Amino acid sequence: MISPVRHALALLFTAAWLGACVQSPAPAAAPSPIADAATREALETNPLLAEWTGSYGGTPAFEKMSLADLREALEAGMAAHLAEIDQIASNPEAPTFANTIEAMERAGAPLDRAMTYYGIWSSNLSSPEFRAIQREIAPRLSAYNSKIIQNAALFARIDRLQSASSRLSLTPQQTRLLKLTHERFALNGAALNEDGKRRHAEINQELAGLHTRFANNLLADEEKYVTFLSADRAGGLPGSFVASARAEADARGRPGEIAITNTRSSMDPFLTFADDRAAREAVWRTYYSRGDNGDDNDNNALIARTLQLRHERVGLLGFRTYADWRLQGNMARSPAEATRLMEAVWAAAKERVREEVADMQTLATRSGDKAVIEPWDYRYYAEKVRKETYALDSEEVKAYLQLDALREAMFFVAGELFNFRFTPVPEGRVAVFHPDVRVWEVHDRTSSKLIGLWYLDPYARVGKRSGAWATSYRSHSTIDGETVVLASNNSNFVKPPPGQPLLISFDDAETFFHEFGHALHALSSRVDYPGLNGGVRDYTEFQSQLLERWLLTDKVISGYLRHHQTGKPMPQDLVDRILKASTFNQGFATVEFLGSAIMDMTYHSIDPTGLNPKTFEREELARLGMPPQIPMRHRSTQFGHVFSSEGYAAGYYGYLWADVLTSDAAEAFAKAPGGFYDKDMARKLVDNLFAVRNAVDPTEAYRAFRGRDASINALMRDRGFPAEP
Repeated sequence: MISPVRHALALLFTAAWLGACVQSPAPAAAPSPIADAATREALETNPLLAEWTGSYGGTPAFEKMSLADLREALEAGMAAHLAEIDQIASNPEAPTFANTIEAMERAGAPLDRAMTYYGIWSSNLSSPEFRAIQREIAPRLSAYNSKIIQNAALFARIDRLQSASSRLSLTPQQTRLLKLTHERFALNGAALNEDGKRRHAEINQELAGLHTRFANNLLADEEKYVTFLSADRAGGLPGSFVASARAEADARGRPGEIAITNTRSSMDPFLTFADDRAAREAVWRTYYSRGDNGDDNDNNALIARTLQLRHERVGLLGFRTYADWRLQGNMARSPAEATRLMEAVWAAAKERVREEVADMQTLATRSGDKAVIEPWDYRYYAEKVRKETYALDSEEVKAYLQLDALREAMFFVAGELFNFRFTPVPEGRVAVFHPDVRVWEVHDRTSSKLIGLWYLDPYARVGKRSGAWATSYRSHSTIDGETVVLASNNSNFVKPPPGQPLLISFDDAETFFHEFGHALHALSSRVDYPGLNGGVRDYTEFQSQLLERWLLTDKVISGYLRHHQTGKPMPQDLVDRILKASTFNQGFATVEFLGSAIMDMTYHSIDPTGLNPKTFEREELARLGMPPQIPMRHRSTQFGHVFSSEGYAAGYYGYLWADVLTSDAAEAFAKAPGGFYDKDMARKLVDNLFAVRNAVDPTEAYRAFRGRDASINALMRDRGFPAEP
């Protein structure tokens, strides 16, 4: 998922607009007069506010990061930005695009820089000390954001420009940016009366605290609840996993044991391979109970309050439900349209689960296991069915999926499609926030023009949130000279012992390619304004999901999917078995995801007054006919996408919407003369789907690429579900 820096506040607090307007630091503007002496001094001396210096147009001074500077940096950055906003709003000259919209794009650079470091502490380097600052500062950030949105003089200028937009001599990008800016303000309460604005701001401040508490509670449970097992209970587990789990136990003061950390990267392989059924159940219950343990980190009450506040806030704006408000500007124009897509897939997915469970139960019974398949058995027996039906062993596949080789494969694909060349930055030339982070230069292969830098933080550690994500420290713009893009990918692979290769699962390899797709989306940008980077929520996952399709292309297989010991490429027989099994377990994958997506939309399509999340989740899943062997991918109390910010609230369906586009676009590549490396298709891909970012309405952008709208039939075929020809 994308984690933006510039205006990250709106993503945290009122962020429907940010799905359409993801940004990162713009070039610095001339400083405005600041009356407050403390703010002036902080702008001059605080390292977190300082302009980035050095090569590559300047890079974050990660080596100077100190929590002691953070609170001052954020407070001074907010004060300075508000002063710039007031200067724009009080300009006695008539509003123009330059003195209003462009001026806003340039404003706030010091705070943008401070928020870069804030984002790193939040996602990659969290600690109790940081979380204390975060709890304190989150409401202040929300109040600051509300002051901008509710600046009546500023909105009057924006509104006047939008009303006259058809008569202004604007470029298409300027027209789009003006429209998005106006929508952002209007959808976040700029036109409310004073009482409405006051309440809107109060709600945002309370939500900011709730989002922060939810995320920190989840992280606390991931750190606190580790399952320690004696070494004799490791039967069935791959040697590489056991070695990493032993190292983790040693690091936690439990030598001689194995430690199963409470993250998906540890839970998933354990449930897939561990023979000890009681241990599988213990690990499963620990993982799926995050945020729901009835202790100080329980998230149920936070969910209920969050939903109530969101509902009240959109009511102030005249919307019936949060989902109606949230989908403004998305490709799915209404909750009903998004729900129709999910329902079209749901029935077929449930039927596939019934078939999968029957196959697993037959195998379990035949092998002498009389137990009925439970959720902690699903991955374990699915793996056995995979081996028996397709002669496909996950460990056999993993032997060809070495992390460093996969990274080089991604670089190769980026070269073939985007004409990019990746070159390692010498150690020490660019500051990093952790020794595990590495950096590469990105150049155009033909012109040798520097495009940007790519940072990679691959390993799990205490204080780093789980999952995988992409972020940008600086996005593309040209308003004050062309910027060098700073893009980053973050994963949570369990670090192998020294000298051993890191082998990952096929699913993890797909995710690695997926997140790299987000980075390529940032690096390929050709937009003029920071505010045109990003895209609407149900479109931004499309580009990254599409990149997953290159993992099993012939050129990647022959060049990079090589056995970590013999160096031989993955044999065609194994490739054929992987492809034959491509629709295997799609019932599980689809139902697991859709359970969360439908629940998200349901939560945000009702009046949540008096709602009990635990009861509501159970009753709604029963109403849906959720198969008992499968939990939601993200149970409510651990659904950080939806409750630790508003980034995916009423928008988690977007992954499925984007997958419709992905399947349709992949078929276009498959039918092209040059297949997935067809040069004409690659050019259309970059020009129409990556480089334009949010400068073009996504529906029009996809039509320009494909010549028509996408069809759900390609998705159904991909998943092995019934589809029209």
